[in-house]
Amino acid sequence: MAPDALNRLPTDTDDGMVLVISGPSGAGKTTITRAVERAFGDAVFSVSATTRARTPADVEGVDYHFVSEEEFSRMVEGDEFLEHAGVYGKRYGTPRGWVMEQLRRGRLVILEIDVQGAINVKRSLPEAFSIFVLPPSEEELLRRLRDRRREDEARIQARFSQARNEIAAAQTCGVYDRFIVNDNLESAINEAITQVRSERARRREKARMRDASGTR
Repeated sequence: MAPDALNRLPTDTDDGMVLVISGPSGAGKTTITRAVERAFGDAVFSVSATTRARTPADVEGVDYHFVSEEEFSRMVEGDEFLEHAGVYGKRYGTPRGWVMEQLRRGRLVILEIDVQGAINVKRSLPEAFSIFVLPPSEEELLRRLRDRRREDEARIQARFSQARNEIAAAQTCGVYDRFIVNDNLESAINEAITQVRSERARRREKARMRDASGTR
């Protein structure tokens, strides 16, 4: 028996896929991401490490892994992140070991990250499947940011400017396999689920054909 077989669980498969979902603030990516996670029984959501302060609403290991600046730097030096970046003075990173373990076990590993993070993940894992969620228009995006009533107008405008830059980067960087316009949330969710399901089926068929040709 192969050594790796001894560590396999009854739920393990050879159907692993990393799914990257990105989109600007206000596009609805988090709602869509969570719906995709619920739609697949083997889906697991990657929890980022961060140096930002933990709030009373945060749950360690669910929302983030909260680490110190020193620990984050040590993880960077140890090449423990698939991707990492600084956002508004805080640092965020996707732990490499956990993702690779879940992928090895055949899970659908979901990463909700920004464009630069997606670029870095694709460098390490070219086979990752990536979706970018777009708003129906810039006007609608600005309306959604205002309707959240979380920030003053200056902060909203800053987010809007950042969102426009992120959309432009996503459309030109060449790492996204699909773009989904979130004009109607239910339709956008269904489209995302369909795209993921179709891609996994395509990969299974490709692997089946490869295995069949190898036994001839």
